[in-house]
Amino acid sequence: MSADDALGREFRVRQMAAPLRHTVTENIRTAIAVGRFKAGERLPEREVCEMLGVSRTLVREAFRQLESEGLIKVVAHRGPIVARLTPKQAEGVYQVREELEGLASRLFAQNATPDHQQALRDAFEEVKRSYRSEDSIVRLQAKNRFYECLVEGSGNEVLGNMLGMLNSRAMLLRATSLAAPGRAKASLAELGELMDALISGDPEAALEASRRHVRAAAAAALKLMTEADKVAAAE
Repeated sequence: MSADDALGREFRVRQMAAPLRHTVTENIRTAIAVGRFKAGERLPEREVCEMLGVSRTLVREAFRQLESEGLIKVVAHRGPIVARLTPKQAEGVYQVREELEGLASRLFAQNATPDHQQALRDAFEEVKRSYRSEDSIVRLQAKNRFYECLVEGSGNEVLGNMLGMLNSRAMLLRATSLAAPGRAKASLAELGELMDALISGDPEAALEASRRHVRAAAAAALKLMTEADKVAAAE
């Protein structure tokens, strides 16, 4: 079995609790985020169907959703391809993330119940465990769960919807930033500071800790993206 075949098996749809279309969309999004399909690469419909073990109808519906999010685009005579995110676009995503996640953190510190706090503690423990894994899918899923708990505890449904709209591109950048040498360790330390502020109920400290975390992630990802663009231009 090839490495690609082994990796592809990780994306087969197993969970039936969520609506199937949603699960298919999430699995394709994750496959792109971890590099199974890279920027500028085609998404062959048959290959994606076989990878997920689902019908073409479901894959086409997922493609339409991901196209609306800007994660893929349909090119004449080529079909769907993974969209390229420029450093400028990435910088814009991080600017929005800084504001929205900062607000979510401030509201969590103000509004979270003991149950919300415990859910976030559990999610943070899962993040720490995931960072000891070499599996990038596990890391992304754990980080996504952490932010889900953060938004739930903020008590602001509209904020959650807005962050959800940003999620596809945020996932791509999260995977990019974590690929930077030493970034995983620094990220955990930043999240630890954020947790302290969130659980202690200090809104302003939570806001600033969240902003510092996003800024550091932005610096790491943008550096990698700029270096990659330079290499591509030289080839």
